[in-house]
Amino acid sequence: MKLNLQDIPRVKNITKQEFLDHYFKPQKPVVIERCIEDWPAFTKWNLDYMKQVAGDKTVPLYDDRPVHYKDGFNQAHATMKMRDYVDLLQSEPTKYRIFLWNILKEVPQLQKDFSFPDFGLKFMKGLPMLFFGGRDSHTFMHYDIDFANIFHFHFEGTKQCILFNQDQNKYLYKIPHSLIVREDIDFSNPDFNKWPALQHAKGYTTELNHGEVLYMPEGYWHYMKYKTPGFSMSLRSISKNPKNLAKAVYNIAIMRHFDNLMRKIKGQNWIDYKNNQAIHRTNKKNS
Repeated sequence: MKLNLQDIPRVKNITKQEFLDHYFKPQKPVVIERCIEDWPAFTKWNLDYMKQVAGDKTVPLYDDRPVHYKDGFNQAHATMKMRDYVDLLQSEPTKYRIFLWNILKEVPQLQKDFSFPDFGLKFMKGLPMLFFGGRDSHTFMHYDIDFANIFHFHFEGTKQCILFNQDQNKYLYKIPHSLIVREDIDFSNPDFNKWPALQHAKGYTTELNHGEVLYMPEGYWHYMKYKTPGFSMSLRSISKNPKNLAKAVYNIAIMRHFDNLMRKIKGQNWIDYKNNQAIHRTNKKNS
């Protein structure tokens, strides 16, 4: 038995009005296959190029270990020189990923390789972020703290993407006071005996290839698994729905600080409590 996932619609190209009418306004995901072929990045960006332009940079690395109470918000698990990290990606499978790496800050020259596309939305131009991963590495199912509209551009290789909208929360074993679900759920091969509510969740899936962009609407849950070593860049636009904007403000101004405070006060007991509550609340909503 598999997750109930439908393929994300795909288009070769799209006009601004088509995007706004068919995907942004109804808040539906879409893959646009050929909208960046005029970018220098389309032909230049691969792992070897990143090693060339950023090899001396020390990069933060994350793996799939469970959250620990001593971990800070988005705290890295290790660091490495970019050249050594690319060598690692190209030589063997690794769980280490680069997460939220700001290319404007770290390698300003990379901005010459891309432009902000006109989809009718205003981008946050100071926040183009890169994400890298080795074969079979993955992110936990999560949504972004700011409920942004995300345009996820993939380079080199193939990446599996699974999405759910916020309407599916009651089936996903969401961790309270957090942006993730239970970390021990394997969304590429879920155990429905252990996580029965997942059988009722309805989501989306696709495999991203080099040069393709995935639009993820506001607050969409996303799980990413690298089928091959590769990397992606996300451009983001602030949420337009007032309710989502309010949730973003709450997450940033209150929720994450409350969670950090409780970690300091209760330690690992707080993490364990939240993990247990994820099961209890999901079972209660589906009883």
